[in-house]
Amino acid sequence: MAKLFEPFTLKDLTLKNRIMMSPMCQYSVWDEDGKPNEWHYVHYISRAVGGSALIMIEMTDVDPNGRITVRDLGLWSDDQIPAFRRIIDQVHQYGAKIGIQIAHAGRKTESPSLQPVAPSAIAFSDRYRVPKALSIDEIHRLIDNFGLAAKRAIKAGVDTIELHGAHGYLIHQFMSPLSNHRSDVYGEPTRFGVEVIESVKSHMPQGMPLIMRLSATEYVDGGYDFPALEKMAQVYRDHGVDMFDVSSGGNAPVVPKMYPGYQVSYAATLRKHLNVPVIAVGMLETPELAEFVLEQQQADVIAIARGMLRNPYWANTAAQVLGGTIQVPPEYDRAFPKDFVQRAHE
Repeated sequence: MAKLFEPFTLKDLTLKNRIMMSPMCQYSVWDEDGKPNEWHYVHYISRAVGGSALIMIEMTDVDPNGRITVRDLGLWSDDQIPAFRRIIDQVHQYGAKIGIQIAHAGRKTESPSLQPVAPSAIAFSDRYRVPKALSIDEIHRLIDNFGLAAKRAIKAGVDTIELHGAHGYLIHQFMSPLSNHRSDVYGEPTRFGVEVIESVKSHMPQGMPLIMRLSATEYVDGGYDFPALEKMAQVYRDHGVDMFDVSSGGNAPVVPKMYPGYQVSYAATLRKHLNVPVIAVGMLETPELAEFVLEQQQADVIAIARGMLRNPYWANTAAQVLGGTIQVPPEYDRAFPKDFVQRAHE
């Protein structure tokens, strides 16, 4: 069997294969209420039908002021739980597991009606407003909000939670010398992240794994490099992160040179040095490349982003290429060789 189609277990979470739908913002909420709608329902369930083992719901904000735009998803209110539960329950019907990425945009808030906040009053770029520097009390309230959002996600039925500590959003902003010039205790780059981890873990079942997305490097002078990130990741691991989703960049207006697998070496090094499972992401949409990364023990799970936007059935397409197990509803049987089709519940 291809490595891509071997099961993967982390604590109480078992995935039927090693394929994750990467979290990707849709900016498609209708009434600025943070609730997923019919677009999100079709978007996520179609990828579960398509064979992905883990569906990661896009960046979902813990505070209404923490959105990138007013059309982002949110989990700051119990009123939002039923709309998420409807999607989560249906994803489970197709043999997939589902998580949710919780976050706060911080200084990367874009909508004029929202107030950008950050560790320090430093704008992301000339195109962004100068954020309000958070007070200690405001920081504590946001840490609590992360925990409450996790609690709501669990009530909605998720199998795992991912903290967004990458791409220049609030946790990442505290980690970086580009955006954190504080002289109090939250000037220490991992302090905010650790307290968010502790808040979230206090609401999670013991067997539920906590995933954290990190930017491996910032690609700019004055930002942190990978050795510095590795030390921060070790702190997060020691405080309860079970798996890292390794991306890069996003806290400075710099676009790195991107090519298939350009972030894999960072994931592989974290995996080896910290003895922790990792998710590799970044233009890995060729099935052969995804398989190679796993065969070389550079990652444990492969996250597919734009490739899965182009093809909701990427996982089953990869199964055809690599000879893996195809899992589809009976309505789709006629499209696949009978010898390769297996029911999701088998």
